[in-house]
Amino acid sequence: MEINWNELRAAASKAMSNAYAPYSKFPVGVAGLVDDGRIVTGCNVENASYGVALCAECGLISNLISTGGGKLVAVACVDRHGNSLMPCGRCRQLLWEHGGPTCLLDSVSGIKTMAEILPDAFGAHDLTDRL
Repeated sequence: MEINWNELRAAASKAMSNAYAPYSKFPVGVAGLVDDGRIVTGCNVENASYGVALCAECGLISNLISTGGGKLVAVACVDRHGNSLMPCGRCRQLLWEHGGPTCLLDSVSGIKTMAEILPDAFGAHDLTDRL
């Protein structure tokens, strides 16, 4: 599948413009290419209690599932200036769950697979293979 990184970054930037970040003042947007060709997006949504804030990738996964599911092929996450951002640890786990080891991430150090980003990842197979 051909990946148009500029299109993904633009979709992530558009999603970022809808972020709700009144506390951190750090809006984040993310876009993912799904194996059926769709592009799904998400933005961060903060909360006054801080701990229940939702990262942009949470919105992305919710969008993925609510629009029919599928597997993420490629993901771009950006800040307010359109610069690539590295997802936090929790979000790396979400991307692994819905993209797997071959999903590509536009990271701060170039395009990398999730296997490179999250080596020795814990996944659904660990829950079944180790019973």
